[in-house]
Amino acid sequence: MNLKINLIVFYLFISLISSAQAYKSANEFSDIEIDAQITEVQPMTGIVFWTTNGNKDTDAISLEYSYMLFNEVVDGNSDYDWQAVEDKLNDVASRNHQAIFRFRYVYPGYETAVPDYIKNLSDYNETEGISEGQTTWFPDWTHSELESFTLEFYKKFAERYDNDPRLAFIQVGFGLWGEYHIYDGPFVLGETFPSKEFQTNFFEHLDTTFKQTHFSISIDAADDTYSPFSVNAELLSIHFGLFDDSFMHEDHSGYNTESWNFFDRNRFQHSPAGGEFSYYTDFDQQHVLDPTGNFGTSYEDFASNFHISYMIGNDQPDYQTMDRIKEASIASGYKFKLISCKTSTDSSKIEVKNIGIAPIYYDAYIAVNGVKDDETLKFLKPGETKLYKIASGGSNPQITIECDRLVDGQEIQYEGTKDYTTSVKKSKILTDFKIYPSVLNKGELLNIRLNDASQSTIHINIYDISGKIVYSNSIESKSIVLNTSKFTSGIYILKLKNTENIYPTQKFIVK
Repeated sequence: MNLKINLIVFYLFISLISSAQAYKSANEFSDIEIDAQITEVQPMTGIVFWTTNGNKDTDAISLEYSYMLFNEVVDGNSDYDWQAVEDKLNDVASRNHQAIFRFRYVYPGYETAVPDYIKNLSDYNETEGISEGQTTWFPDWTHSELESFTLEFYKKFAERYDNDPRLAFIQVGFGLWGEYHIYDGPFVLGETFPSKEFQTNFFEHLDTTFKQTHFSISIDAADDTYSPFSVNAELLSIHFGLFDDSFMHEDHSGYNTESWNFFDRNRFQHSPAGGEFSYYTDFDQQHVLDPTGNFGTSYEDFASNFHISYMIGNDQPDYQTMDRIKEASIASGYKFKLISCKTSTDSSKIEVKNIGIAPIYYDAYIAVNGVKDDETLKFLKPGETKLYKIASGGSNPQITIECDRLVDGQEIQYEGTKDYTTSVKKSKILTDFKIYPSVLNKGELLNIRLNDASQSTIHINIYDISGKIVYSNSIESKSIVLNTSKFTSGIYILKLKNTENIYPTQKFIVK
């Protein structure tokens, strides 16, 4: 009898040990190397083309931009018909892209986009004026119906599209192009431009109306000539993004940067930063995506400084390859890297770092074998790392990033734990050179001296301020002398290039 009891106890003991070992084994975490790279433009980031661009069907972009008109949606009887919006969203989504919309009332050379039912009111009176050299009409912001309609429109728009993955962001504003100014034309606050009181109501309204979709305003709203932000600092606490419609122009460090600073440079932590490449000169458009940009600073450096998620560059296919545009797109916005991945049989611990220049602004989740973590990647700041714990594991985990704000064909990629050599081809060396004098009289000699040891041919292009090439040559000397007798008075941009080096852009002035 005692022998039988002892055997039973022995087998129970062995069973308990085996169970404990099995439990320990099941809950031990092992390091897993994840082999993955980001090869595509991430959703809701990058260079943006207009929906009318002939090059829009490309993987070099993930976003398309369009102005939208209020009177395309609301007719003469105040009835809403969203077909124009639906058609545009479906068209963009058919290319696996998402849309950025800006509804506007005023565009130089055109009548306003105010619905006809308001225009037909007997006491509604628009202003006709000249803007950009063209006859242009401006809304009657003295009329309460226009104010009421504007608030109602965005309420109804949000009811339909606030959770729509076809829509990435919206931009809002007043005045010319909806850019928050009337720098050329009949500006009268409260008449041709909405009053500061209404603007305050407008922003408070949008803050409560849009729960998901991020809206942005122009940095021009920093000017207290137009906006109420200087006198009502509480408005600055509203989570709106910013767009800069003259990004990277020559004097960007002045007015533009001051305007960004006014709205707080940390605003990107909760709201997207974007804009459009400067059209101040043709030269800007031609060279913003050059390796050293249009004035010595690359787009990548500019974008990082302002934490840019998207940038409208509709004309860039005229000046840059699609590969370069895709490269600039990938350099924008968020990018996720797996710092470590540890799994057990039924769990995973994954450290994720945002190696991009801005957060992702919609909920996205790390998933293992289709099981999502409860913690979102949304608002993970650049350089920030966070540990995610997922209730699924295994020796060969399938890791994805899941997001409901994507259209068919889109995917949020990530860099795996495996290290890669990021440079496929030999990097060019940024090499300085000297020009003197930088200000000279017509007919004087401009001296150019290179400091590098390059043996390859140097290509010289000189542009006037409009972007037109006025001189072009190729030489092999390290010291160059140019006669300026054929140059008219003005500012000139000098660019050098060869197969080995990158040279900064330099300016000189001929009196």
